[in-house]
Amino acid sequence: MSNLFKTLKKKDVGSIGIGAMIVFIAMVLVAGIAASVLIQTSMRLETQAMATGSETTDEVAGGLAVFDVLGYSSAYGNDISRLAIGVRPRAGSNGIDLSQTYVELSNTDIKVILNYTDSFFVDTDDGQDDLFNDSTGCFPDSGPMFGIIVVEDADGSVAGPTPVINRGDKVYLCVNTTSTFNDIAERVDVWGMIVAEEGSPGMIAFQTPASYTDNVVDLQ
Repeated sequence: MSNLFKTLKKKDVGSIGIGAMIVFIAMVLVAGIAASVLIQTSMRLETQAMATGSETTDEVAGGLAVFDVLGYSSAYGNDISRLAIGVRPRAGSNGIDLSQTYVELSNTDIKVILNYTDSFFVDTDDGQDDLFNDSTGCFPDSGPMFGIIVVEDADGSVAGPTPVINRGDKVYLCVNTTSTFNDIAERVDVWGMIVAEEGSPGMIAFQTPASYTDNVVDLQ
């Protein structure tokens, strides 16, 4: 009788050991699956964080800066009929394709959105005697468009169909305000921005003087 009890006890102990092993294996499998999910999630988050960080850097550090705004009045007492907006890339910016850039301008009564046209592109390798001369050829004669006149382009990246500006490049965006605003009179607030594909936009804000005593007016 005692031998029978010993045998049953050994069987119980063996069953408990097998059950514990099954539970242990199950816990190891669950922990392995959980670890795999965590690793995949962390890798996905790391990739997304790197992409987001890169895009944020481009958005904050890149973009366009406005370094000059000039207006043109054809004669004493006449309103401004043309604008030349000087732009360059911001420090740390990637190359910016101006053909994919648009200009927003408002004179409190009208807001216009201008797009680039390569029909009015001028590369001034030898300088430009008169930016606003009719023969310049960078001011669109009609429609919501702007042209480009190149001032600095050491690497030749700014071409008519693909005017890409990068470090060191400077160009003027040519706007015909007669066709967009019917000219700009005295004491008028004008504001807007130049928006590229990515990066901070170049801001424009000025008030025209009380009278136009010169043909060329420095506005910003």
